[in-house]
Amino acid sequence: MRNLWAIAPFLLWLALPAMAADHTTPPVQPATAFAAVEVHDDEKIAIAAEPYDTKEKAGLFRIDYLSHGVLPVRLIVTNNGNRPISLRDARILFMTAAGDKIQAAEPEDVERLMTRKEREGKKIPLPGPLPSIKLKAKAGNQEIEADFNQFEYGALVVEPHSTRAGFLFYDVSELDHPLRGAKLHLRKLRDADGNELFYFEIPFDKYLKSKSSAMN
Repeated sequence: MRNLWAIAPFLLWLALPAMAADHTTPPVQPATAFAAVEVHDDEKIAIAAEPYDTKEKAGLFRIDYLSHGVLPVRLIVTNNGNRPISLRDARILFMTAAGDKIQAAEPEDVERLMTRKEREGKKIPLPGPLPSIKLKAKAGNQEIEADFNQFEYGALVVEPHSTRAGFLFYDVSELDHPLRGAKLHLRKLRDADGNELFYFEIPFDKYLKSKSSAMN
């Protein structure tokens, strides 16, 4: 028994890399389970947006996106109707408090942003008045691709009485408080006949209010 206690910390140390590599997709819940949600009763559709704006929540990803100014937002679409809806032509934009619209980033956009920020943060000092030499840093391209492959929202159709969820990644590196007064704006969603549905505009202030209430 004494020997087992002696090797237990070593076994735990061996298990840590495997635990850290457990990038589990969050369970899917109806959109109405989230604070930042908009419900269209006539169309029987609910759409929610859940920012992953803390290190604890964003820990499921392979990359620390938040430290590079990239905000993961989980999109949850619930179709309570009897016919499918299509997101094939959907435009899903992050609308800032100032009214600027930010498109969801592609993996190469994130790679460029991360590489630029890492280059800005790593310099070789030189003697005299010469400027520093900036090093080109690896941005973890494979990890970014893996995260997008696993987590990115990809459902083009939401079947009747079902919920689809996934992440979109937005470059908010130029914003001091990206969620305040911001909204997730969705348009060009279509019903089974190809008719465009009324647009959705989900205020992130709803999320911030619920987050503040939970802390009090």
